[in-house]
Amino acid sequence: MDSLHGSALLAADRRLRGDPITGERYFSRDFAEQERRHVFRRVWHIAGISADLEDFGDYVVHSLGHESVLVVRQKGGGVRAFHNVCPHRGNRLVWGDVGGGDGFTCAYHSWKFSTDGLLVDMQDPEDFADGPLCGTLRLKELPAAEWHGFVWFNLDPNAPTLAEWLGPIKQELDRYELDGLVRTAYQRIELACNWKLVRDNFNESYHLPTIHPQLGGFFDEDYKNTEFALFDGGHNLMVMQGVTTSRKEPYVDRVSTMLRDVLVRWDYDPAEFEGRAREARTAVQKRMRELGPSRGRKFYARLADRQLTDAHHFTLFPNVTFTMHPDRFLMLRAEPHPTDPEKCYFDHWAFHRPEPGGAALPEAEHEKFRYGERPISPVFDQDMSVMMAQQQGVRSSGFDHARLSRQEARIQRFHEIITDYIEGRI
Repeated sequence: MDSLHGSALLAADRRLRGDPITGERYFSRDFAEQERRHVFRRVWHIAGISADLEDFGDYVVHSLGHESVLVVRQKGGGVRAFHNVCPHRGNRLVWGDVGGGDGFTCAYHSWKFSTDGLLVDMQDPEDFADGPLCGTLRLKELPAAEWHGFVWFNLDPNAPTLAEWLGPIKQELDRYELDGLVRTAYQRIELACNWKLVRDNFNESYHLPTIHPQLGGFFDEDYKNTEFALFDGGHNLMVMQGVTTSRKEPYVDRVSTMLRDVLVRWDYDPAEFEGRAREARTAVQKRMRELGPSRGRKFYARLADRQLTDAHHFTLFPNVTFTMHPDRFLMLRAEPHPTDPEKCYFDHWAFHRPEPGGAALPEAEHEKFRYGERPISPVFDQDMSVMMAQQQGVRSSGFDHARLSRQEARIQRFHEIITDYIEGRI
């Protein structure tokens, strides 16, 4: 784990060019098209979760911009991904998010494809000048992979493997026990802002004291105590100390409700930590080591102490964050709107580990809505309200470019990697 934290802020500074981050990047249709062609077509994307592909023939569908991709469970247990389009005349082949069966039939002219993408039946096969198509024509296939309960695809037929693309991030995420967790939140929200404003927000913690003051009762938001790492290819990591308090008033050394709940869970009396709440972090780490195995958490032995208590924000370039805790995690993703660069889609998925012998956790239903129609969560609602205002502000003639602190280096790196993809350096 230590190898991931060798990039101090000053060292990270030296990796950055300082390219101006101008407002046009957030509303230009031409720039959005460059991103679509040169960035999103070359990186790995999450199509869904393995729990939706339990049986042969089960499938998930994911739409990204103008593309729709179908990922299908195969007889041998693996997964394959295909463009979700009939090669006859371009009709969308499958509708809906999930399903299952022995194949796919186009609703336009009844061309039928097997689960491995082969055309197996069609009307009037003798009427095609190209000769027999059944048994030879296939759906266009894409690279696919399955890892830690997620199914992935890449729009680039010549993409590196998922493991190669993840690089050292994979080794660190492999320490966690991700299989068997239940998706307890499953939301897709349309936002009135560019997708990069969402990513900028999740690439820094500078905003926490202002936007999320309540988190001071559980996290130390001071950048001097936060660790950062930047990786080749654009992935990054931020580690924020948790199960502690801010060093600022009114939270310093006071036991908040969030902190009290964790102390009780690990058999501590919260009253013992009043006036010394910052000691809770190491105390809970010790107790998790002692009691974890008896509570069905043998995998805690694979985790470093800080992985037991601290929020590890793994960002996968360009648009996914895994916020990791030992028994729960979040998958946060922003994807561009297919036609409007001043809109995007935000995916909020939460996963929790069932307690051994406890009640089963219900699988969340898929919710789709526009921001403002219903709450997301207190923290995310706070984030989104600022992003809407930013989208208005970046169009102002009074805004020429962003001015970033060192603790916002991940934002600078993010934008420079986007530029590198567009200009052919990656």
